[in-house]
Amino acid sequence: MVVRGRFLFPIMLVVNACVPASHPGEVSRASFETPITSLPPMKSFAAHLPSAPPRSNNDLSLDFIELSFRMESGKDLPVLTRFEGPITLRVTGAPPPTLAADLSRLIGRLRSEARIDIRTTNDDTANITVEAVSRARIRQILPQAACFVAPNVSSLAEYRKARRSSLTNWSLMKTRTKVSVFLPNDASPQELRDCLHEEVAQALGPLNDLYRLPDSVFNDDNVHTVLTGFDMMILRAYYDPALRSGMTRGQVVDALPGILARINPRGTSTASRFVTRTPREWNAAVQGALGPGRSDGQRQDAAYSAIKIAQTLGWEDHRRAFAHYAMGRALQSGDAEAAHKQYQLAEVFYARNAGTDLHRAYVATQLGAYAISKGDGAEALRLIGPHVETARDRENAALLSTLLLLRAEALELENRAAEARLVRLDSLGWARYGFGSDWAVRAKMREIASLNPLK
Repeated sequence: MVVRGRFLFPIMLVVNACVPASHPGEVSRASFETPITSLPPMKSFAAHLPSAPPRSNNDLSLDFIELSFRMESGKDLPVLTRFEGPITLRVTGAPPPTLAADLSRLIGRLRSEARIDIRTTNDDTANITVEAVSRARIRQILPQAACFVAPNVSSLAEYRKARRSSLTNWSLMKTRTKVSVFLPNDASPQELRDCLHEEVAQALGPLNDLYRLPDSVFNDDNVHTVLTGFDMMILRAYYDPALRSGMTRGQVVDALPGILARINPRGTSTASRFVTRTPREWNAAVQGALGPGRSDGQRQDAAYSAIKIAQTLGWEDHRRAFAHYAMGRALQSGDAEAAHKQYQLAEVFYARNAGTDLHRAYVATQLGAYAISKGDGAEALRLIGPHVETARDRENAALLSTLLLLRAEALELENRAAEARLVRLDSLGWARYGFGSDWAVRAKMREIASLNPLK
């Protein structure tokens, strides 16, 4: 059995680690627990503005091959597999109200940006089935998974029966005809959408994740939550007429220069970066630093290993920054000052690399929270200010609402109470999408308010 899924191991918002408050893994539970709310209406994002940093076609080719011919486990895939011909997608289970609009936007982007012939249907012969089930049912199968995708089945019940058979083994496939995506219908609207984007992308295309990609959902750091310009380019190449299911690695390598010259013409003259591969030891160290079931000491040891590996390999990119971010996370509950220094180092390395604006916005929540806890509203406003529009542009409502709530506390520290009230009100509509239930939204509000020494 080889399963592909989005696991509960993101770069999550962890402002709450600065003070005793709610656990980040709980903020989205019971997302639709009450039909009546005293909070402002849920907000949603307007048209997506895709962008992709300039990339050489040589680098794109290397990324494409490694994404498409290897599993996360390290197992090589013998041939390229994809759907051939028009693709249909249906939704089953008990989907929450927000799923329809998010799916419609995703299908529209796949058609317009990736040029994939995909449409929704109610037919039970659909190529892709998106089944909305409870988080508990997903965790009965994969305890650490938020959502996952599996081949050659049309329901979770069918997958349970076939999960240990060759039927659900991606590496034995020659082409794709039927794939199911399993999403948590009791998660926050944003978590549901994030899972939808990543798992539908995996159902359609690459099955691997690469830490070296700074601007992609095909990266286990889970920084990007909706498909990026890079991702759409990869999927467009995946469904180019010059490729087909059953092609070997060598055949795809031969076809890629022509494909990429057509879909990314500026990449023919862009200098290659030749970013090094990420050793599995670094992956394991980061997972040990941020994954579940570890003590603070174990997390710190793992984060230190990730930093040392990055230093030894001479990394100066976003992976070096992420190792420092992981160390900040590991230190934060016991040594806020040391954690702050690690977040500062993460910002230094992120700032040196293109395509890391969203990473920097996450770090800004930690640096801004620290400034607020010290009573320095002006510094917090300086740190938070540049990143609010980044969160909005990247359609990350949880991050956007967190930055706005931090801004509100900083404004209060600066005796700008009227402005603070307006900013806080603006944050709540985004928080309803990002965190879900009234309980979760109010917990986030209390958590961030508790940073303010005046309170």
